[in-house]
Amino acid sequence: MENWKQVLRKNGLKVTSQRLAILQMLGNTSDIHLTAEEIYDSVRKKEPDIGLATVYRTIQAFTECNILEKLNLGDGCVRYELSHRQEGKEGQKKHHHHHLVCLDCKQIFSFEDDLLEQLEAEIYEKNGFSVTDHDVKLYGYCKDCREKKGRQ
Repeated sequence: MENWKQVLRKNGLKVTSQRLAILQMLGNTSDIHLTAEEIYDSVRKKEPDIGLATVYRTIQAFTECNILEKLNLGDGCVRYELSHRQEGKEGQKKHHHHHLVCLDCKQIFSFEDDLLEQLEAEIYEKNGFSVTDHDVKLYGYCKDCREKKGRQ
């Protein structure tokens, strides 16, 4: 909880129980990519007086401060996750993670890999262009859906 308070203060945001509840819930569900309404439904269990408008305003503030990132995974919904740009516990930047999106069940999986770091270094060497961020989404079929349909 103290980490979340520090994150809010560092970004110039007031520490409120509602903001802390949203951060704590997102921290506990870091592998799940939720819509604003899903965040609201989940946080309301702990903070029953929270309003949907408060959740939307908080998400907007968190997105502007790079606490949250918006994800558009092609399913018509905007989803959110804690930003990889926030510093980790040891002061290190969190590792990039990418997304696998199943075209059948629409499940979203996160994976970490150093896929693009070498490419970014080459781009810098050849073009003098410094890449500050990247986003990778791979679409296909998860193991369960492949097995159900007999896909390779």
